[in-house]
Amino acid sequence: MQDSKSTPSLFSTVPTAPPDAILGLNTQHRSDTFTKKVNLGVGAYRTAEGEPYVLPVVRRVEQALAKDPSTTHEYLPQDGLKHFCDLSAKLILGADSPAFTNDRTVTVQALSGTGALRVGFTFVARFLSEETAVYIPKPSWSNHKNVVVQSGLPPTKEYRYFDYGTGAVDLEGMIEDLRAAPAGSVVLLHGCAHNPTGADPTKDQWEHILQVVQEGKLVPFFDNAYQGFASGSLEEDAWSVRRFVKAGIDMLVGQSYAKNMGLYGERVGALTVISSEGGNGEAIRSQLKAIIRAMYSNPPKHGAMVAASILGDGDMFAEWEGELRKMADRIRDMREKLRAALIKNGTPGNWDHIVKQIGMFSFTGLTAAQVEFMKNKYHIYMTSNGRISMAGLTNYTVEYVADAMKDAVVSLKKGVLHNM
Repeated sequence: MQDSKSTPSLFSTVPTAPPDAILGLNTQHRSDTFTKKVNLGVGAYRTAEGEPYVLPVVRRVEQALAKDPSTTHEYLPQDGLKHFCDLSAKLILGADSPAFTNDRTVTVQALSGTGALRVGFTFVARFLSEETAVYIPKPSWSNHKNVVVQSGLPPTKEYRYFDYGTGAVDLEGMIEDLRAAPAGSVVLLHGCAHNPTGADPTKDQWEHILQVVQEGKLVPFFDNAYQGFASGSLEEDAWSVRRFVKAGIDMLVGQSYAKNMGLYGERVGALTVISSEGGNGEAIRSQLKAIIRAMYSNPPKHGAMVAASILGDGDMFAEWEGELRKMADRIRDMREKLRAALIKNGTPGNWDHIVKQIGMFSFTGLTAAQVEFMKNKYHIYMTSNGRISMAGLTNYTVEYVADAMKDAVVSLKKGVLHNM
């Protein structure tokens, strides 16, 4: 009998995957013992003291659920908690949305925003075409590329989005690239607070983008991870999605409650498929449920119950809106203070883009070499493209970060975006 120990494992040739650019960064930060280390890579809100934050209204709902004897841990259906799905659709589309007429809208619960994208793109691969081209902005959230390919679609294509000279949206380049996209292509759009640049189209620019999407018969897929967290207004941050819905086109919308309710680890999200014509909603729902059944069977219950409780209660909803405004205000305050500190210490360049951008992230314009310099010398962690999480800054660290940025810019001048 052959000794199994002498036979190489079937898995011995599995190569090591590269670490995730963001999650790997967090691992490095946690293992760093330097007392003044700063993490500007994490995509999660932090308090003015740099600590994780549980919204008071979320905490009360969780306590109430724990005390309620009717609360159980029974399975949800594949498409999730119906009350949560209905309220989520109204939150992003508006309670009086035309999409709710004629059976045009199907919403299912998803594993936060990533899960909504994964289910949505799998649906596209199965019922549009496995060869459907997917266009994402350049730059975009790094995981978009991974999710699209894992869903059975070809590698993503890119459309120009960010103007590195102005720090704003490159509308001309974006329009030119979208006009060249084949009919039926899916165009991924950030509904608000573009990650990683923090640069959003104006309402007039959204109108122009919509026109090109309609003329080119493209299919928009909105990724909405920051509704209410960008401007502080749930209504304002939903404007782009609602404008496209009003146009009566086929589209998909992903939502996440990680940022705006602080439910990061609960993985609470939703996917809505909107048809230009009604009448096929149950068939669409059945196929989404089949995809979910094979992927993870059914979504988690606790976070959806928390979110539904807040969305469905007028007083708690109003309290949540107030919390969102406070969080958005702190982000804006950090933008102002970082810019002021950079001006005060004489860092070369124009840093106005920091206050013009919106949402959790700022695209600083720092090069990969400058980012590495700051990590090695100052123990300040950020993604290699120079994106920083404004929530990672505090009143105690903002000047330290600004001084480190000055040192990096002065020491490694090549490639600095002085005209931003």
